[in-house]
Amino acid sequence: MDAGSLNSSSYLKAQSRFPLQEQFLHRKNSKDNGRKGGKENPTATVNSPSREAYRKQLAEALNLNRTRILAFKNKPPTPVELIPRDHLSSSLHYQAKPTKPRRYIPQTSERTLDAPDLVDDFYLNLLDWGSKNVLAIALENTVYLWDASNGSTSELVTVGDEVGPVTSVNWAPDGLHLAIGLNNSNVQLWDSASCKQLRNLRGCHRSRVGSMAWNNHILTTGGMDGKIINNDVRIRSHIVETYRGHQQEVCGLKWSASGQQLASGGNDNIIHIWDRSVASSNSATQWFHRLEEHTSAVKALAWCPFQGNLLASGGGGGDRSIKFWNTHTGACLNSIDTGSQVCALLWNKNERELLSSHGFTQNQLVLWKYPSMLKMAELTGHTSRVLYMAQSPDGCTVATAAGDETLRFWNVFGVPEVAKAAPKANPEPFSRFNRIR
Repeated sequence: MDAGSLNSSSYLKAQSRFPLQEQFLHRKNSKDNGRKGGKENPTATVNSPSREAYRKQLAEALNLNRTRILAFKNKPPTPVELIPRDHLSSSLHYQAKPTKPRRYIPQTSERTLDAPDLVDDFYLNLLDWGSKNVLAIALENTVYLWDASNGSTSELVTVGDEVGPVTSVNWAPDGLHLAIGLNNSNVQLWDSASCKQLRNLRGCHRSRVGSMAWNNHILTTGGMDGKIINNDVRIRSHIVETYRGHQQEVCGLKWSASGQQLASGGNDNIIHIWDRSVASSNSATQWFHRLEEHTSAVKALAWCPFQGNLLASGGGGGDRSIKFWNTHTGACLNSIDTGSQVCALLWNKNERELLSSHGFTQNQLVLWKYPSMLKMAELTGHTSRVLYMAQSPDGCTVATAAGDETLRFWNVFGVPEVAKAAPKANPEPFSRFNRIR
């Protein structure tokens, strides 16, 4: 179809759409006029003698035949207010209060960037968005930084084949220092401002490090060996705690906002909740809760921002469910079947909503209303499973990376009503590092 016919087609659609609206409004007005006519302008009828006599008797009974209707008499009584003025004004004020408009959710990505050589591996974590608004993404052996404030891209580091590929990236809370997990079991700490390596953490694991999570100056790492290590990056002997419970690769790690509880998910279909007080005092059974309801690998974990003890988890291709947990009691609060592999989960920081990313068959993002879990939107565009998700510091934009080797940005969480000042960076955990160790 040529452009002319497209224009004429859209013109005809517009013409057909607007008259319908006008016709609808016209019908509504005529209906209102008919109602007014029915009450105030009745159809003229011939009054019968009996009807006229009845009217006169009624007028006499109600004293309506007075000739001086407007003649001055006694002061009329004060009218009784059926609805007090204060109630009336408050009700009018209540009615005038504007209702919150429904948020527009774009169905397509705002921006798409190429991500060649992105490793298509469900168990890795190759994307993170730091508090300084810089996105880190690992493409095989190289870590790139994309500055969201100006759209600039820089290369932080390329590792050799003997240690690579990069298997995980995670920003420290200050947004300046980046932890890089490697296939050879080491973890490197980098200063993104100076593009210098600060430390190389060795001896944590026996194989690749696919998941990491920061808790102030503690960097927690999860390996294919099933171990979880707490590393204090301030001291030379960095290994301060070891959590044992998973029998297979640890592919998901998330600390709660309070820093008191750690959630870990593994390829053994298990979720562990580790409490710092319990873990440090009980060496025999270190986990606080062991959650076994998933039937496939658990990588997707997300702590609720408005309820500290609420954790959302997502199962892999053999499970396809999102489950919600009370981490104080270990109870499963709800479970829904999403119909496809759950790769990642993110909570909306400003509304009670949850975003999930999926694999086969639709490779989509789904926005859910919590706690009803009604679907608010399904976002498509990726042509392969959406393995990685990261959220901008303001909580509004979500970046996704998929096996189709693209990085997409979605304005799915709207705009916050009040812009909050970014927290000041705390350089304390790294203030003593000025050289590679």
